[in-house]
Amino acid sequence: MRILIEEYPYEAAVVKDILHGIDALENVEGRVSIHYVGYYYNTLLKDCVFILPKVLLKDGKEGKELAFGKYTPEAIVNLDADNPLNSEERNFLYKFAVWIYRAIVVYKNDKRNDTDIVYHATINQIGNGRKRLSNTYLDILLSLIRFNRENQSFFFFVIKNLHSGLNKINWTRTMATQTAIVQQGRPIYLNPVNKKRQINFDEELLVIYFSILNYIADTYGFPKELCCQFQLITGNRFETYLNGFGKTRLRQIKYKYYSDKALQLWDLCYAFFDEARIVHIHTEQREYLLVKSFYIVFEAIIDELVGDNPLPDGMEKKQEDGKIVDHLFTAQSLIDSESKQTYYIGDSKYYKMGHELGSESIYKQYTYARNVIQWNLDIFNSGQIPASGIQLRDEVTEGYNIIPNFFVSAKMDEHFDYTHDGIEKTDRRKNRHKQVQFANRLFDRDTLLLFHYDVNFLFVLSLYARNNTSQKQSWKDKVREKFRMEIQEWLQKDYSFYVMKAHLDVNGEEYIKQHFKELLGKVYTPFADKATYSLALDKDKVHETENNRLLQQLSRHFYLADCPLGCLPETVLGNIIAQGVAPSPEGKKDGVLLVMMENFEKKKASFLSHGKLAIGIKYTKDSMEIVEHLQSIGYVLFHHRSDSDQHLYAVRGECMIKSAEELEEQRYRNMKTTEMYLVADIDPTKELDASQLHSKKKSYSPTTRYDAQYTTIQDLIL
Repeated sequence: MRILIEEYPYEAAVVKDILHGIDALENVEGRVSIHYVGYYYNTLLKDCVFILPKVLLKDGKEGKELAFGKYTPEAIVNLDADNPLNSEERNFLYKFAVWIYRAIVVYKNDKRNDTDIVYHATINQIGNGRKRLSNTYLDILLSLIRFNRENQSFFFFVIKNLHSGLNKINWTRTMATQTAIVQQGRPIYLNPVNKKRQINFDEELLVIYFSILNYIADTYGFPKELCCQFQLITGNRFETYLNGFGKTRLRQIKYKYYSDKALQLWDLCYAFFDEARIVHIHTEQREYLLVKSFYIVFEAIIDELVGDNPLPDGMEKKQEDGKIVDHLFTAQSLIDSESKQTYYIGDSKYYKMGHELGSESIYKQYTYARNVIQWNLDIFNSGQIPASGIQLRDEVTEGYNIIPNFFVSAKMDEHFDYTHDGIEKTDRRKNRHKQVQFANRLFDRDTLLLFHYDVNFLFVLSLYARNNTSQKQSWKDKVREKFRMEIQEWLQKDYSFYVMKAHLDVNGEEYIKQHFKELLGKVYTPFADKATYSLALDKDKVHETENNRLLQQLSRHFYLADCPLGCLPETVLGNIIAQGVAPSPEGKKDGVLLVMMENFEKKKASFLSHGKLAIGIKYTKDSMEIVEHLQSIGYVLFHHRSDSDQHLYAVRGECMIKSAEELEEQRYRNMKTTEMYLVADIDPTKELDASQLHSKKKSYSPTTRYDAQYTTIQDLIL
C-alpha cells in the first residue's frame, strides 16, 4: 500500500513510479504535487495507491509540513517497507481510506453536485489473474461486496443443498420408534422421523460472510444486499470475532472446503479479520475513484450537514457577482424569544491543520452577507413576501436584524475518534471578526459579524458517508442550536442589550422618527409586539458617555430594562412597568379619569372628531375624589369594567368643573341627568397603549357602576 498526500510537494524522483498513470507535472524545482483525493491501482507497482486529504498535514518545526504532526510525507509513502507509523496510525489509515471512498461515492451519486471533478473508471490488471503484491482494507471490503454481487447463483445452490432432505422421511427409524394407527387397513404415523442432512460444512462460512456484510453496511453505510435467512452474528458477539476469534474460527473450519468459490470466500473472510494479511484475489478489473479539488467535496459535506438545500427564498448558490454561497439556512433569530427567523450564512474552509483564515476569505464572507441582505430587500421592494417570511429591515426603526456569519474548518481528532463531532470555537489566533461602517450600530446593514468554528473532519466525513437521513438531521438540529446559543454569548460580551416600551403618554414610533439620528442602528423591532423595541449598545469604553446620555434620555419616555439575548421581553418589562413611572420632567400628569362606556365603537364618532368631553359629576365619594385630584388628571380611559376594549387618550390643557349651562353645544356629554360636569379636552389623533392597564382594579358598588372615577397609572398596572 502506497500513501500520498494531496497538494504536498514531493521530490519527483521519490514518487515517479507511484504516479504512474496519473497526470502530475514537475515544477522547475523538480517537485510534483497531486491535486486529487482517492485511490487507484498502480499497474506498474501492482499495488494500491491512496491519495489522502491535506488535513493530515500539520506545520511542524521549521515550518515543515508533517503527517500527524511528526512524519514527513516522504517517510510514509510505502506502508510495507520501513514505515515509521505505529500500529494505531497504520490501522487508522486503512479505515480512513474506506471513509474517503464512501464520501466520494455519496458525492458522486448526488446529482446536485459537480460530478465533473470525479474520475471513476475500471482498469484491467496486467495479465488475467495476476496477483497483487498487497491488499488494503478497502480492497478487502470492496472485494467482499463484489463477491456478493457476482455470486448469487453460488449462494442459492449452497442454500438449496443445505435444506435438501429436511422433508424426506426415514421409514426404518419411523417404524422402529413410532406406533402406527391403523385406519381402513393402512398404518398412519403421526410423528414420522425425517432424514437429517449429512453435510453442513458451508452454512457456518455463509453465516460469517453475511455477518461481515451486515457489519460493513452498518458501519460504513454500504448498501445492505443480504439474500439469506441465517441468524447473523451481531453486537458484542461479532466484536469477539473482530478481536481475534474470527481468524481462529476460520482456521478451525478451513479443512471443510474444497470448491474454488468456497475457498475464495474463506480467503476474503479471513482477510477481513486479519486486515494486514496478503490475500490473493483473482479479479479481471478493479475500480479506481479520484476526485479533483477535494475542497468542493468538503463544502458539499458541510452543506449537506448544516445548510438548507435548496437555498431559502429562491436564492441561488452562485450570485450575480459570481460569488457562491456555500451554506445558508434559516433559523430562529438571535434576539427574538418567539418565532421570528433570520438567515445564517456559513462557509467551509478546507485547510491543513492550524491554518489561519486569510483576509480574502473574510472579505468574501462579508460580501455574501451583503448580497443576502440585498436579495431580501429586493423581494420586499417588489411587493412580494419571501417564503420564509424573513424581513431583515424594520420599517419603523430602519434597523436590520443581525445576520450571523460563520466559518467551519476541518481539524483531525488526535485519537482518531469518529464518534465525537468536536465542533467548537476554533483555537486559531482569532475566532471572531467584525466589520462596521458606523461605530455603535449593531442593527446596521453594514455591521457584519463573522464567527469561526472547527469540526472533527473524521466525524463529518463518516456521517456524510453513511448517508443516514435521520442521523444527519439530528446533528444538523444540534449544531444549528449550538451556533445560535454561542453566537448569542459572544455578542453579549461586546454589547449590552435592553428592551424598551414607550410610556403610556408617548408614541414610540413617533419618538423614534423624531430622534432618528441618535437611534439609527441601535434599535430594532424583533418581537411579536411591534411596540416593544430592542436596544443594543457597544460596551467599549469609548462609547460609555454617549450610551449613558442616551439611556438617561430614553428612560424619560420608555420603560427600559436589561434584556440579554434569549430572555423574554415580557418578563423583564413587566417588572419595570409594575413599578410605575414617575411624571416626566416635562410635567406629565399620571392621574386617570375612568369613564365607563359600553359600545365604545358606536359612541366614539360623537367626540373623537373634536375631543371635547363633558363627564357627569354626582355628589358621591368617587366624584369628590375626582374634584380633589382635578389638576393631576393627565389621561382619560374609556372602559367597561374589563381588561378588554380599553381606550386611553392624553388630556390637553387643564381639566375644569362647569355647570350644564356653561357647556358648549358641540361638547360631548356622557350623561344628561346631572348639573355638574368635568370638562376635558383629549388628543383624539393619538390613542395610547392601554394593554398594561386594568380598569377592574378600581373598586365600585352596584349603584356607582356607571359613574366616573379617579385613579393613577401606577394603580392600574398589575
